[in-house]
Amino acid sequence: MTDESMQPYQRIAQDVRDQIRLGRLTGNDKLPSTRELADRYEVAPGTVQRALAELRAGGIIYSHQGRGSFIRESAVDAVADPTTQAIKRLEERVAELSARLDRLEKRRDG
Repeated sequence: MTDESMQPYQRIAQDVRDQIRLGRLTGNDKLPSTRELADRYEVAPGTVQRALAELRAGGIIYSHQGRGSFIRESAVDAVADPTTQAIKRLEERVAELSARLDRLEKRRDG
């Protein structure tokens, strides 16, 4: 989906995801207020609220009434692209198998 074909609320949500992916936003960072985001993106506050609702539903942010919206600690994993996630799982599996092989070799030699 190209940026032009996305709805404004989707572009805002995608921008937040991109900022997390790039490390510009991290766990527990506070997002600007709805009004500040509306001004930044030149949209109505309702559009920002819809973007925040999408991010909440996706487990990217959490909100506290009167305090604002914050990035979840787990957001980095949630926004990682599938290829990066697959590589991470493979690396973990290789490390696990290497450790098992080392234990087996020690038993055999010991």
